[in-house]
Amino acid sequence: MVNTIIRKILILLLVAGTTGITKLEAASAKAPVDYVNPYMGNISHLLVPTYPIVHLPNSMLRVYPQRGDYTSDKIHGLPLIQISHRGSFAFNLSPFQGDASGLSRVINFEYDNEVTKPYHYQVDLCNQQLHVEFAPSHQSAIYHFDYKEDKTPYLILNAGNGELEVSGNVISGYQNMWNNLRVYIYMETDTEPMKTGTLQSDKWEEGKRKAKGDNTCVVVGWNAAPLSLNVRYGVSYISVEQAKRNLRREIKDFDLKKVTSAGRKIWNEELGKISVSGGTENDRFVFYTSLYRCLERPVNISEEGRYFCVYDNRIHEDGGYAYYTDDWIWDSYRAAHPLRILTDRKKHTDIIRSFLRMSEFSSDHWFPNFPEVTGDSRRMNCNHGVSVIADAWYKGVRDFDLQKAYTYTKAAIEEKTLAPWSSAKAGWIDRFYKEKGYIPSLASGEQETVPEVNSFEKRQSVAVTLGTAYDQWCLSRIASALGLEKEADHYVSCSYNYRNLFNPQTSFFHPKDKDGRFLEPFDYRFSGGLGAREYYGENNGWIYRWDVQHNFGDLVNMMGGASAFVKNLDATFSEWLGKPKYEFYAQLPDHTGNVGQFSMANEPSLHIPYLYNYAQTPWKTQQRIRSLVHQWFRNDLMGVPGDEDGGGLSSFVVFSMMGFYPVTPGLPVYHIGSPFFSSVKMKLSNGKVLEIIARNCSVDNKYIQSAKLNGKVWSKPWFRHEDIENGGKLEFVMGNQCNTEWGASADDVPPSLNVMEHKHNY
Repeated sequence: MVNTIIRKILILLLVAGTTGITKLEAASAKAPVDYVNPYMGNISHLLVPTYPIVHLPNSMLRVYPQRGDYTSDKIHGLPLIQISHRGSFAFNLSPFQGDASGLSRVINFEYDNEVTKPYHYQVDLCNQQLHVEFAPSHQSAIYHFDYKEDKTPYLILNAGNGELEVSGNVISGYQNMWNNLRVYIYMETDTEPMKTGTLQSDKWEEGKRKAKGDNTCVVVGWNAAPLSLNVRYGVSYISVEQAKRNLRREIKDFDLKKVTSAGRKIWNEELGKISVSGGTENDRFVFYTSLYRCLERPVNISEEGRYFCVYDNRIHEDGGYAYYTDDWIWDSYRAAHPLRILTDRKKHTDIIRSFLRMSEFSSDHWFPNFPEVTGDSRRMNCNHGVSVIADAWYKGVRDFDLQKAYTYTKAAIEEKTLAPWSSAKAGWIDRFYKEKGYIPSLASGEQETVPEVNSFEKRQSVAVTLGTAYDQWCLSRIASALGLEKEADHYVSCSYNYRNLFNPQTSFFHPKDKDGRFLEPFDYRFSGGLGAREYYGENNGWIYRWDVQHNFGDLVNMMGGASAFVKNLDATFSEWLGKPKYEFYAQLPDHTGNVGQFSMANEPSLHIPYLYNYAQTPWKTQQRIRSLVHQWFRNDLMGVPGDEDGGGLSSFVVFSMMGFYPVTPGLPVYHIGSPFFSSVKMKLSNGKVLEIIARNCSVDNKYIQSAKLNGKVWSKPWFRHEDIENGGKLEFVMGNQCNTEWGASADDVPPSLNVMEHKHNY
């Protein structure tokens, strides 16, 4: 009897203990958004850091603390809406406690205990003894302030150049930006202020309720006492009334916790489209933080079916297709757009239709290159927006007018000058390119005489020649889809123009003068001035050696075959900088994240590690991808090697960690790398699931031993979009020794233009 009782007690204890562990594990289980670290990369290696942005996916309202960078010891007021990617804000809000003589248009706060999540922000403003919390919705947000001292609490709203008015517990008005953009605000406090006033040249004028012009600033205050204050506001590019409607639609009361909870749910739903298991804790943080970065831009600025367009300064109906802007296509076409095709075709369709509207409403009808909220800034080189169209169409995204897309992309390449960072019409350089098939270069010290060439950005002659050849291949793809075979053949012919600058003696792309002579003497590391811009662009000749995105099969042949191609690739990762780092980066500050001459920090490099797949050595791609991501992307303050550019680098990480990458946007083919997780499940736009299984996957087991695609043995280091567009299953067996046989047959190399024999059959 005693033994029976003891046995029952032991069983109960065991059950209780097991249940306790299960609850503990459940409590500690992380949702996808819990693996997002907005601080990752907030200290730059050299140039622009990442920013700890608080926002909902692709939403109009985005904020982050206004400070020099993460190391700054002061916050300059509190932000209300970020206009562009790198630090342009409308409005500034400063809470203040004390005598009116201490009021200022912007308060510089010493701060501590800052916590940033994608959907929530909190901080203590030390010198003001204030606790602040913030949560965003799509076009509205809410602040909570705890004024802790027995001093007069104030709230200062700064609109720069604009107009503000206080009426009861409401502050409304606008701020003028540039290019005729005006940002409107409607703000409410949950406690009506006891005093109002304005600040002109930091002078307090009590009793005034309106301010207009430069340095527009209004102040509201309450009786001296500790105060718990909630402030909600809506923003708009249309009107104050629309800002009010946006606020009332999204945030119906002053409950910050409710907004926080809704934001967390939205982020988990969006990030949860891709679920991963296995890998290291660091891998999961890097993966989901990178995915969060891919969802920052472009931004949806449709407001209840309407949007303000800076291209014609009018308000338009969106017709059920949301209007997106703020997309730096030069960075995002490579992987961010292809990622969205897989996960959200509706959003991608809206974005493409937005680009077509921009083209339609602009004066020249050119497809955009760098569409920001304030217009197309025409930054960087080439016109890679054409790639976004070709890639979407050949992957089945077709709810847009392809003929219009062809007309606008063709105009951007044929009618606008190819000179970088310029909105000028085509001129002498463009006529030369059409006749000779390359951009002519100036010798060192030769005076520039072409007016459309930017005095700082230079001609970037090799980069523009190579990039335009790729763009023209994309045009050929679109022309073929439209049945315009004569134009398709013309642009296919143009797409070989990269050959005109290939130097067979060095196997580099080498600048030529207008008479067809290679410039000599020449250094592929350092010739070209600051950023090598006279001939290349931000990166040197070692990077642009591989910038033939549409025809690597031809490049293999030009270099003398697979063995020579691999030797040259290996050299890219081993060639020393050629100068001490401080001298190298003084000339090439964008060329960071170095492994030899390879730069992990700049977008023209992203496809390079995958090129071993073209030369029958895919195991080298597997090795490179694993080492590069682990070397340069980490869950820490310096965990991003270069300018992130709104998904430019991060989309490379997301794809690569899943185990594949779109080397050639415009060709519906993906290259296989090395998966980082034992399991990946991606929910596709049509509701189907792409599953990637990597058995024995670990930090050491980076090499593919064997593979299956949809149940069939698979030996190729690539697969077609059609293999996965309705769901699919990739299965790998991983090991810690390279398998030099898998994917190594000449029949296994990925397709490119020379393989396709000019036929658009992919």
